[in-house]
Amino acid sequence: MAYVSTKLKREFQIESIVTIHYFEYMNDFVFTGETHDFWEFLYVDKGKVSVQADTKEHTLTAGDIIFHKPNEFHAIQSISKKSPNLVAVSFYCNSPAIKFFHNFHCTLTLEERILISKMIAEAKNAFSSPLYLPSVEQVKISENAPFGSQHLISLYLELLLITLKRNHLENSVSPSFVRSSARNNLPDEIASFMKRHICNTLTISTICETFSVSRSALHTIFTAKYHCSPMAYFHKLKMDYAKELLRSEKMNCTEVAHYLSFSSLQYFSKQFKKATGMSPLEYISSVKGISHSLSCVSK
Repeated sequence: MAYVSTKLKREFQIESIVTIHYFEYMNDFVFTGETHDFWEFLYVDKGKVSVQADTKEHTLTAGDIIFHKPNEFHAIQSISKKSPNLVAVSFYCNSPAIKFFHNFHCTLTLEERILISKMIAEAKNAFSSPLYLPSVEQVKISENAPFGSQHLISLYLELLLITLKRNHLENSVSPSFVRSSARNNLPDEIASFMKRHICNTLTISTICETFSVSRSALHTIFTAKYHCSPMAYFHKLKMDYAKELLRSEKMNCTEVAHYLSFSSLQYFSKQFKKATGMSPLEYISSVKGISHSLSCVSK
């Protein structure tokens, strides 16, 4: 047989990283702005900020991301009592597909958030320069960086860009910024909106404002489809996801409570026990016990 190789196309190719930052700011934080010749994205991990991109202003809350193209003026200001935690990643990329991210902002899915988390975790391993210092203008490679850490950073970033473009090909912004004009599937749209904001704190007012619907209409149409109130549905989503996170053992109880925006570990534990009949620790022990029993049976 005569084998012939096929060269695979790379839609995005990160040429170099300029900076990777994870900032924990005070609630009166203001950045007056700058321009530069490389790409940058800002991701809001916590809090609420106002972002200026050239002459436009955008309000971003936890889970939102915005891209700044080269030479675009951008500035940031905190607009919430809650101190913001922000991720800023700047990079060079000249791939034609990167033009998709001109004037792009959206709310990230869980899959997309995890990619950013992995990128930050790998950057902590790869770089000796602290991620929390805004004065860092060039990252320094750590002498003890794990094998492949630099490569993984570029791969996670490229994968994030691919995933975002795939998920937003039809709409350049997500429903958190644009209200859908199609109302036939409003309950499903609202349910999808809740899933995208599973890690945030949602209120009835926020849902009503986002979808331009009254409280009474929201309750009527949502209950007719899902047989429960919107907030009861959202609470169940959170509890189901909390169980998934606990089973994965990637986070402890405190981290899960924080990740899902519960006000405290105590409140999370109380709500979890109310929903499942077990505390988070009891649930983990139960799952481990079942897994151990199954492994013994399989042997």
